[in-house]
Amino acid sequence: MAYSIEKKGKTVQEAISAALEELQLTQDDVDIEVIEEGNKGIFGIIGSKVAKIRVTVKEKEEKNRCDIASDFLYTILNNMGVEADINVTEDEESIVVDINGDNIGIIIGRRGETMDSLQYLTSLVVNKEYEDYKRVILNVENYRQKREETLIKLANRLADKVVKYKKPITLEPMNPYERRIIHSSLQGHKYVETYSTGEEPKRKVVITLK
Repeated sequence: MAYSIEKKGKTVQEAISAALEELQLTQDDVDIEVIEEGNKGIFGIIGSKVAKIRVTVKEKEEKNRCDIASDFLYTILNNMGVEADINVTEDEESIVVDINGDNIGIIIGRRGETMDSLQYLTSLVVNKEYEDYKRVILNVENYRQKREETLIKLANRLADKVVKYKKPITLEPMNPYERRIIHSSLQGHKYVETYSTGEEPKRKVVITLK
């Protein structure tokens, strides 16, 4: 139920100002109903009436996390001059954002770095007002699936080299998501094993013989 208060003043504006000050709100946040216009009367004394108003606080429309994510990303992309379609879905554990459009490579960035940054920022925004945390997964033009397929092929190709030449191979620095793909793809390998070395953001995966 909307919250209302009534205020009186010498003028309608004076009554409105008093109500807004009490509520600590702006005029855009409320609906105002004038109950009595008020008048100065004769000589400002005889028959004068004070103004009376009723101020009702507008009920804010609560947005769900999908709407919050969509609005945030549309704002970011518009500021970047990028036109794209954004589709957001939610399940019990995560918020999945798919972005598609023409010439949107700028959103992906070098090895997905820009996309990962947008994912992190979106996660902060959508979880800000909620007690339960949900992971945000942002994907641009199906980049993550394509990248995963590339990394799995790379991991298996390098594993064959390790077995053939019997020397460990250290991959280039990767983010945690990509390192997990390498580790996972070779987890059940018969002859090689993997581990990570170095400090972020230059942490690398090493493939070596068991």
